[in-house]
Amino acid sequence: MESTRQKKIARLLERDFGEIFQRLGKDHFPGAMLSVTKVRVTPDLGIARVYISMFPVKDKNELLVWVRHNSAAIRNDLAQRVRHQLRIVPELEFYVDDSLDYQENIDRLLRGEGENPIK
Repeated sequence: MESTRQKKIARLLERDFGEIFQRLGKDHFPGAMLSVTKVRVTPDLGIARVYISMFPVKDKNELLVWVRHNSAAIRNDLAQRVRHQLRIVPELEFYVDDSLDYQENIDRLLRGEGENPIK
């Protein structure tokens, strides 16, 4: 169960990450749209798990590797944005949010376009 403090910090980080990834996507991945779908913060506020949705990207793992490789620069940019709200900037862990892909797959299967269509 998340505390009120965790939820507030998660919302703050989610907003700031949205701006950061919007700029990064434009500079490093033209044509790709990166958005932060969820941020979860541990109870000690030491780790932030960031879930990223990517569209239209063919190789999401390649983009995730790039984000993880540049996490120090992303964390530094985040620190500049939240320096007056947070005393310590949490360590960052990035994950691909595949909930939209899952939803598209379910819709496709329900329309009968899947590998095992209902007859």
